[in-house]
Amino acid sequence: MDPKLTEVAQMFARFKAAYSRNDLDACVTLLSQLKVQLTKFPSLPPLFQQTPNAVEELKLARDIYEHAVVLSVKLEDQDAFERDFCQLKPYYMDTCGIIPPSPEEYPILGLNLLRLLVQNRIAEFHTELELLPVKALEHPCIKHAVELEQSFMEGAYNRVLSARQAVPHETYVYFMDLLAKTVRDEIAGCSEKGYDSLSISDAKQMLMFTSDQELQQYITEEHPEWEIKNGSVFFQKAKESLPCKEIPSLQLINQTLSYARELERIV
Repeated sequence: MDPKLTEVAQMFARFKAAYSRNDLDACVTLLSQLKVQLTKFPSLPPLFQQTPNAVEELKLARDIYEHAVVLSVKLEDQDAFERDFCQLKPYYMDTCGIIPPSPEEYPILGLNLLRLLVQNRIAEFHTELELLPVKALEHPCIKHAVELEQSFMEGAYNRVLSARQAVPHETYVYFMDLLAKTVRDEIAGCSEKGYDSLSISDAKQMLMFTSDQELQQYITEEHPEWEIKNGSVFFQKAKESLPCKEIPSLQLINQTLSYARELERIV
């Protein structure tokens, strides 16, 4: 085996050992060194030169970037996830027929779809979806992200929150927790506008909490302006704290009439 390839493979083995013992600082350091070493291989994107060890180098680099994506989730670093996924993507899209497919391809592609959904980048979500082959839509990880997006767009927030209990891959938990928080915040905002108060049991059911303690913690951390008393959650205090803006109706009427007169002159 080529000495440079051997050196990178040994360094990657140390990275995986550090990851297995949850030494994330060592993982970050080793990953940075690995990425520098990979720049020395002309067989990798974007050059794709046909070298004697091209297949082994492509497989090793893809494996490294897949682990980099998973590490970014472990570190809860969405910016690192985006960078690493962009570096990994050519190994999925441009190496067909050169190296065999990776078993982690669809789980990671589904994870990226979930990230775009969490960040409310719906247009990019659908762009990435269009790039996938039809057979990919049947994979549990891709299907999970697609069904979540449909539920989110329909406002079926209960289905979104319930999906947290049935993630198709362990790496999905981080983004599902972020999505669940977004959904709960949306439900909470609608609740305080639509009701003066709710019983604790109704509030717990609406926000999909399993215990009174979880509801209490959520209110304490996210909505301290809500008040719990006599077995109910009162939103009135939150409504009273909102500033009441006066609508300058007369000014708006005058402006509208002025625009209409100007429009008649132009025509």
